[in-house]
Amino acid sequence: MASSLKSKRKYHVFLSFRGEDVRNNFLGHLYKALDQKGIYTYVDSEELRKGEQIDLALMKAIEESQIAIIIFSKDYASSWWCLEELAKIIDRKEERNLMVFPLFYKVEPRELRTPRGSYRDAMAKHESKYGKDSKEVKRWEKTLSDASYLSGWHLKDG
Repeated sequence: MASSLKSKRKYHVFLSFRGEDVRNNFLGHLYKALDQKGIYTYVDSEELRKGEQIDLALMKAIEESQIAIIIFSKDYASSWWCLEELAKIIDRKEERNLMVFPLFYKVEPRELRTPRGSYRDAMAKHESKYGKDSKEVKRWEKTLSDASYLSGWHLKDG
């Protein structure tokens, strides 16, 4: 069974990130370093084909990955896409042994756990859009909290 599961994995790594925060600096360096080591990495700007339905392509890429690296940055939670990716990643971690590694880029895990700062502001905006007791917002809050307890890397400067 393990070999059949591995054969369905197309990517070594799926990168989940908020583009505005990291695309033109940190992400480029990380992607290049992984690529130079021969690690086949899914990043939307490289792998997403024009004309593809974005949500389906992203969810499929997560399912086809062995590892997910989540780059939690200041505005990560403001993105509906990022929160949906995160929910899928956490589901896959629990269901299919997807390895998940968080990178806390200029944020602390506690900001996700009990939403603070930009994470509190983002969740408040989602609540005003979807409703305070909406299933989506509750699911996103839970996945953010779950992810905050994963051992990862803390990158403050540089």
